[in-house]
Amino acid sequence: MVDIKSITRKNILVVGDCMLDKYFSGDVRRISPEAPVPVFKKGKERQVLGGAANVAANLIAANQAVSIATIVGKDKAGGDLRTLLNTNGIKMNHLMQADNPTTVKTRFLAGNNQQIFRLDVEDSREITNELADDLIKSIDPELDYYDLVLVSDYLKGLLTEYFLQRLINICNQKNKKVCIDVKDSHISKYKGAFLLKPNKSELSNLTSMPVDTDEEIFLAAENLREKCSCEYVLTTCGARGMLLVGDDVRKSVDSVGKEVFDVTGAGDTVIAYLSACLANGMYIEDAMWVSSAAAGIQVSKVGTSPVYFSEVQDAISQVNGDADRKLIDKSELSVLRTQNRDKKIVFTNGCFDILHAGHVSYLNEARLMGDILVVGLNSDDSIRRIKGDKRPINDEKDRSIVLRGLDCVDYVVVFEDDTPYEIIKELQPDVLVKGADYKHKEIVGRDLVESNGGRVMLIPFIDGKSTSNIVEKIVHLT
Repeated sequence: MVDIKSITRKNILVVGDCMLDKYFSGDVRRISPEAPVPVFKKGKERQVLGGAANVAANLIAANQAVSIATIVGKDKAGGDLRTLLNTNGIKMNHLMQADNPTTVKTRFLAGNNQQIFRLDVEDSREITNELADDLIKSIDPELDYYDLVLVSDYLKGLLTEYFLQRLINICNQKNKKVCIDVKDSHISKYKGAFLLKPNKSELSNLTSMPVDTDEEIFLAAENLREKCSCEYVLTTCGARGMLLVGDDVRKSVDSVGKEVFDVTGAGDTVIAYLSACLANGMYIEDAMWVSSAAAGIQVSKVGTSPVYFSEVQDAISQVNGDADRKLIDKSELSVLRTQNRDKKIVFTNGCFDILHAGHVSYLNEARLMGDILVVGLNSDDSIRRIKGDKRPINDEKDRSIVLRGLDCVDYVVVFEDDTPYEIIKELQPDVLVKGADYKHKEIVGRDLVESNGGRVMLIPFIDGKSTSNIVEKIVHLT
C-alpha cells in the first residue's frame, strides 16, 4: 500500500518552456453572414500557467517548494505570467527575459466547455549559447539547494542541446536526479538524464519503432533508454496507464479510473507528482502509482489546472479502502476550500463524546444544507478544559473513527483550541451550523462566515437525547 502521507516538502527546480494559457468561455448560436463559420460570443475570460509553469503549479499543489528557470518575453503576457508565478508561490530566481514574445495559447470554449478553436502566439527560435550560459551561471551556484531537477520540454526554444547537456552534466556531478518530459526527436540532448517521460506517440517518434502493444512499448522504451544512457523511461499511455523500463525492471500500472473530460495538462501532472515522490525517496514503482492517480484526477477537470495533494491522497485512500482519508489537518483546510470553490461547504463542531441518535440526526440535517460537511472535533485536552477532568469518556481517536464512519460526514478535523475560530477562518465555510440552544450572537465564527456572504443555521436537538443523560443512566445502573 502506498503511503502518500510520507511525502514532505522538498526543493525542486523546474526548467523549461513556460507559457500563458488563456480560456475564453462563451456561446455559439449562429453562423456568420460573412462566411460559413460559427460566431463565438465571448463571455468569461481566465488565464492560467501553462507548459513548464503548469508543471511548477502542480508541484506547488503537491506541497513542494518550487523554483523555476525559464525565459519569458518582455511583453504584457510575460508580465502576466510572472504575476501568476508569484501568486502561486513559485520562486523566479532563475527567470530571465528576452525579446522573443511570450508563448500564449488561447482556447475558445463553447457550451459544455467544448473547445472549438485554439489560437497560438509563439516564436520558437532557439536561444543563443550566450543566453544559455547566463542561465547556467544562475543555476549552478544554487544547485546544491535542490533535491531534484525537473525539465519540461515543449520545443519552444529554451532547451537546446547545448544548454540541456550543460545542465545535465552539472547535475550529475552534484548527484542531482534529472527527470525530463521529452518531445524532441533529437534525443542526444537528453543523454545522461535519470528519467525520461514520453507519451506513447512521442516514444514512437523518438525511436521510429512501433508502440501498438505493451511488448512493443517496452522494446521502444529500452531502445530510448540505451541511446540516452538514462536509468529509466516511463511511457504514459492514456487510458492504458503507464509502462516503466529500467535496469532489470519492466513495470506497468493501470490507469486509476476517472471519467476523461479533458486531457490538457495530464502529462504535466504525471511528471510533477512522479518527481515529488522521487525527491522524497519513494520507490519508483510506488511513484508511478501516485502519479497515475494524479493524472486520473487531472483528466476529469476542464483545461489546465493543478491537482492538489489532498485530492490525490483522497483518491488513493478510496482505492485502498482507507477511512483515514476523511481525517484532515488544519493545514489542509484552505486547500479544501480552494479546490471546492464551486461547492457549498457546511461546518459544525462539537465534542461528540458518546455518539447518539440526537447527534446522528443533527449531522444528517447539517449535511443536507450543502455539498460537503466538515466536522470540527474538540481534542481531549480541549474537552478537559471545558467539561472537567472526568471527560472525555472516549478519546479523540475513537471519537474521530466513529464520526468518520457516518456517510453524512465528509471530513473530520481535530482542533486543540477551546473554540473552532481558527478552523473556521481557514475553511471559510458557506454554512455554519450549531444547535438551537445557542443564541446567534454567541456563535463563534459567525462574523467570519457572514462577512463572506455565508449563513449561520440553527438545528433543534431531539428532546432527551444528550451525552449527559447517557452518562447519568450509566452511573445510575452501576
